[in-house]
Amino acid sequence: MLKKPLFIAAVLCCFLSFQCNEDDDNTPVKEICDQKTIVNKEIYNNLVLDASFTFVSAEITDNCLTIEIKGGGCDGNSWEYKLVDSGDVTESSPEQRDLKFQLINEEVCLAIVTRTVSFDLTPLQVSGSNEVILNLEGLKTPLRYKY
Repeated sequence: MLKKPLFIAAVLCCFLSFQCNEDDDNTPVKEICDQKTIVNKEIYNNLVLDASFTFVSAEITDNCLTIEIKGGGCDGNSWEYKLVDSGDVTESSPEQRDLKFQLINEEVCLAIVTRTVSFDLTPLQVSGSNEVILNLEGLKTPLRYKY
């Protein structure tokens, strides 16, 4: 007599363990940026910029700033990057922030290499606002970050 209820309970447990979570199928894929943006006035002021690269493009998608650069090197695999904000917010409408991009390139080759890197912009959001203008040193046009 006890075998039948145990069998049914075991079958129900197996059935429930194979159920899919409907939320998993409908959850949008979160944008993932390569690196975090640093907000630090001291680092910003002491940042040594490398003039051996040029900006190819800069584009904001959701909360990521994607920067494409071109510079001399072997293959760019050893390149390191930093995006540093001054920590200051210019009171304007919309507010503005100043940033510097640093490429650390110790490759000693004559090839021209293009690389793309993205940075998380969420630390740059200004409380009480839904957009900020980003002035990236060396980039001709300011970027409008809406959040």
